[in-house]
Amino acid sequence: MATQAVTWQTLLRADNLKALAAPILIILVLSMMVLPLPSFMLDLFFTFNIALSVMVMLVALYTLKPLDFSIFPTVLLVTTLLRLSLNVASTRIVLLEGHTGPDAAGKVIEAFGHFLVGGNYAVGIIVFLILTLINFIVITKGAGRIAEVSARFTLDAMPGKQMAIDADLNAGLIGEQEAKSRRKEIAQEADFYGSMDGASKFVRGDAIAGILILIINLIGGLIIGVMLHDMSAGTAAKTYTLLTIGDGLVAQIPALIVSVAAGLVVSRVSDDKDITTSFMAQVFGNPVVLTLTASILFILGVIPGMPSFVFLLLALGLGALAWWRIKEKQAVALAAEEKPAAAAAPEESVEASWADVAPVDVLGLEVGYRLIPLVDRGQDGELLKRIRGLRKKFAQEVGFLSSPVHIRDNLELKPNGYRITLKGVEIGAGEAYPGMHLAINPGRVSGMLAGNPTKDPAFGLPAVWIESAMRDQAHIMGYTVVDAGTVVATHLNHLILTHAAELLGRQETQSLLDHLAKDAPKLIEELVPKVLSLSTAQRVLQNLLEEGVNIRDMRTIIETLAENAPRTQDPAELTALVRVSLGRAIVQQLYPNGQELAVMALEPGLERLLAQAMQGAGSDGSGIEPGLADTLLRETVVAAKRQEDLGLPAVLLVPSSLRWLMSRFLRRAWTNLKVLANNEIPDSKTIKVTVVIGAKA
Repeated sequence: MATQAVTWQTLLRADNLKALAAPILIILVLSMMVLPLPSFMLDLFFTFNIALSVMVMLVALYTLKPLDFSIFPTVLLVTTLLRLSLNVASTRIVLLEGHTGPDAAGKVIEAFGHFLVGGNYAVGIIVFLILTLINFIVITKGAGRIAEVSARFTLDAMPGKQMAIDADLNAGLIGEQEAKSRRKEIAQEADFYGSMDGASKFVRGDAIAGILILIINLIGGLIIGVMLHDMSAGTAAKTYTLLTIGDGLVAQIPALIVSVAAGLVVSRVSDDKDITTSFMAQVFGNPVVLTLTASILFILGVIPGMPSFVFLLLALGLGALAWWRIKEKQAVALAAEEKPAAAAAPEESVEASWADVAPVDVLGLEVGYRLIPLVDRGQDGELLKRIRGLRKKFAQEVGFLSSPVHIRDNLELKPNGYRITLKGVEIGAGEAYPGMHLAINPGRVSGMLAGNPTKDPAFGLPAVWIESAMRDQAHIMGYTVVDAGTVVATHLNHLILTHAAELLGRQETQSLLDHLAKDAPKLIEELVPKVLSLSTAQRVLQNLLEEGVNIRDMRTIIETLAENAPRTQDPAELTALVRVSLGRAIVQQLYPNGQELAVMALEPGLERLLAQAMQGAGSDGSGIEPGLADTLLRETVVAAKRQEDLGLPAVLLVPSSLRWLMSRFLRRAWTNLKVLANNEIPDSKTIKVTVVIGAKA
């Protein structure tokens, strides 16, 4: 019993009752088609139907935009179903009890049959047909056509609207939440007009059903009255016709009202005013139009034979309204003239503010108009997915989350051009051709391909843009074939990895430390900022990233810094100590397979000479004697190229005291060159020197 009481309490809660209201209403409406209703209940439901239709029309009048009444297509279905159910229920009573008198089907039907058409069934039939034709041919057909065209135009405009939202989001003008809300509104708008296009068919079908029900009731009532109730043909025709006309009018007038509401909803243009306000402002707001109309009515009114009183009365009314509008505009203009200083004040007082300082995107991708489909969310732009995947892959491989890539179109670029910016400065550019493929020559191809020759924008390899149909042929010939989206994404990924150190700002460093603090809060608390400043920690991490060392193992990095920070605060020294701790990972990254490390080395005499030169050399090697520097750069390039030709990484092994200097100095000679210190090599690895730089030939 207790469980049953709890169940009833749950069902009787306000929220649950609201949820049950719609199913109960639908069940009641359907029940009226089957169950007989007394005349009083018919009066109640017919009155409710009229009230509901008036409410729907008033809501449509005061709706600012169609989506404010998004439930309207469902309302059309429910009201149509209600009217048809009432027609069925009233038809049952009219045919069963019609012989008893004009009030057999209730007072509402009697009132519509007598007072609205004067008790004349011929007039009633004509009025009913006129109302039905107006509803069917004019209002419903027009509203349905507007809904159909609006749905088509809305669907066609969706990609452009989605692209505008993405552009605003990428530009930072709106947040992710507002972007989701605007995308949802666009989808709802398309659904609304599509539903209205279909819902208007319910109203048209209702009008046809009303005419058929009228004919069936007339014929059926005449047969029943004459054959079953012994009524004369004239009496039966008059009695049943008036009841049928009253029944038809009491259903078709609410249907006409609801159809008008549908036309109002789909035909209005969204603005910040309701229909009444917009109508008064736009139709009766121009005094020139009002004056001319009043003049025309006045001229018609003074023509002999015309109803002068009516024309002159309307001319006087419109003239008075025009005069009032003119006075209103003059008052507004006078008020503006009386306060010139106040009007000019905003311009004079407009000062520059921090709102005028537009933040520079950390990472940006600008595309020409032919590349817009690649980044348009509405067209399922493949490049958007790739960029999201790039950021995730970067975070997993490098060790921190980079800034989002803000994408925008740029009409100043070539139609197929794009450029990649870092903090507002271009760091890369190229061209991509949607629908075509880039065949990249890795150096071992068996022939040439017909197409547009170019270079791979990421690595500068020779390449050619080919048609998609030639993709298989290019594969067979040894080319690496990628589509346009992959070209842009690969270029972007290469530049992000190359400039990883510049992407690690203070905010990213703090976020990285906060993320690590979730697992090791004490370790972070004791180091930053008590022992080591955030800027020094950032500089150490940037030093690692500049030399291609990922910072995924933050625990080891932080532990090394915590151990050595009390002794030194120099970022270069701390970086060297961290590299030693990360030695195994660094070597593993360069030599993923095998225990033997094939490296380049400096000739011992050259090592001693460089050690002596370090005393006066700058951090980038600018103090090294020019002749020695030139020879060192030239021989390093030759040695590195020889290493890569052998399929080996270009790695130079030097004493720890020279590593920082050599890394900075030689980076300009060979970008892929990595410089390792002796103490960074794990004891388990075997070193094999393949090239000695500075050795006598």
